[in-house]
Amino acid sequence: MNRLSEEEKRGVYKAIVNRRDIRTFLDKPVPDEKLFAILQAGHHAPSVGFMQPWNFVIIRDAATKQQLAEIVQKERRALAIHYEGTDRELAFLDLKIEGIKEAPITLCVTCDPTRGGDHVLGRNSIPETDIMSVSCAIQNMWLAAYAEGLAMGWVSFYKKPDVRRILGIPPHVEPVALLSIGYTDHYPERPLLEIFQWERRLDLEKLIFEEKWGQVPDSVKIGQK
Repeated sequence: MNRLSEEEKRGVYKAIVNRRDIRTFLDKPVPDEKLFAILQAGHHAPSVGFMQPWNFVIIRDAATKQQLAEIVQKERRALAIHYEGTDRELAFLDLKIEGIKEAPITLCVTCDPTRGGDHVLGRNSIPETDIMSVSCAIQNMWLAAYAEGLAMGWVSFYKKPDVRRILGIPPHVEPVALLSIGYTDHYPERPLLEIFQWERRLDLEKLIFEEKWGQVPDSVKIGQK
């Protein structure tokens, strides 16, 4: 195992803590070598049975991004109904989704459940591990984007059949995420949903049990030595 230096360790944790879901992008191209580094990071994610169920569709064309933005806006209008008259209505309406058009690159990350054939080691008991593997790839890409000085936003307001139609994705392949990638001059210190008071970060100590569910650790005080 190649050990990290103290400085390298600090860099890893810094990326984890400072990663943000970004919605505002500059009109500045992303160098191909940076994009490839991000894709490489995704492709080196762990996957159950080494099935590597991901594909990455790179979208630069403005007309295609416009089509994606339209289906995202359609879904946003449908979702807004659920928050009418609640204390979350203004926060939801303030969420910016134009980043999908602003960002120079949109990536559609997909999951092919047939990758690896009928029997994938470790997946027969838990079929969802293919999506879990793709999620690991996306997290790797997010951290790599931060390391490269780039911003990334995960757009999750859409219907899968709409994305399949626009991008020509086969019916059996799942479009898991639309990721906007680019430079930004607006990088918040805290997550946007925390800033909008949508939710707050939960207390870690209340989320940890020991040996059995509900059993609070008493041997170690979390966060203290």
